[in-house]
Amino acid sequence: MITCYLKYVIDMHKIPEFEDYARRWIPIVNRMGGTHHGYFLPHEGASNIAYALFSFPSLAAYEDYRNRMAADEECVATLELEKRNRSIISYERSFMRPVLD
Repeated sequence: MITCYLKYVIDMHKIPEFEDYARRWIPIVNRMGGTHHGYFLPHEGASNIAYALFSFPSLAAYEDYRNRMAADEECVATLELEKRNRSIISYERSFMRPVLD
């Protein structure tokens, strides 16, 4: 299993728009074979940093998801909405593997 860890720098004046974007992605990732662990929005501390975590059984499964995204109407619509809203300034994507008992 791999977990994608996303760190976003967001426009602090557009948190509602980012939250809408986040709520749209959670069911998309789950529908497309991943397990979304949620988005984490600013509360205390930095007012412009948000995180998301989601897992796939393997890096190959994640790459398959990324390839299928381009043809998925819901994915395309969500990405287009964010292009209009511009709530995300930048993001970093990392992949991690869990250590479990």
